[in-house]
Amino acid sequence: MATVNQLPDALLVKNYIAGDEQSLAILIERHQSKIYGFIYSKIADRDITDDVFQDTFIKVIKTLKSNSYNEEGKFLPWVMRIAHNLVVDHFRRNKKMPMQRETEEYSIFSYMSDNSMNVEGRMITDQVESDLQRLLEELPADQKEVLVMRMYQDMSFKEIADLTGVSINTALGRMRYALMNLRKVIEKNQIILTN
Repeated sequence: MATVNQLPDALLVKNYIAGDEQSLAILIERHQSKIYGFIYSKIADRDITDDVFQDTFIKVIKTLKSNSYNEEGKFLPWVMRIAHNLVVDHFRRNKKMPMQRETEEYSIFSYMSDNSMNVEGRMITDQVESDLQRLLEELPADQKEVLVMRMYQDMSFKEIADLTGVSINTALGRMRYALMNLRKVIEKNQIILTN
């Protein structure tokens, strides 16, 4: 009989939803270093990382309690996606210009520029992202999974291999085939993915 600490993530999630608070504590303890490390690698500030880490699990708890979790046993990638989105939100909220005093050598007007994307640029970016999503849907599930984990969740091939239960070479192979298949589809349909 497996101890509670050895239960798979999916079963711990199910137990937590059923009311076993200890299951969530085990999940957090099991994955905290990976999630915290990921957040810290993006933010590089302990206090803000602590806040984002805490917000990540508040969101996890709310989602699990509302019975809207349906990640089919992929708990860690789901939590990493939440953490990634919260990191992005943090940077969007805190887009501040550094404090500079005007001097003879430096004028605020030489520093200021409008980096915001114009309407046309946003439309092109949205179209590229939409095309890319459609292309991803044409990939076999195992190749799509590896590509999404690598490119969108910034996971290493070792992490991908561990999460998917395959060897690192298999994960690398799936990524290689995913990219080859994407190139074929792009060439066949003459899709242009630039903005």
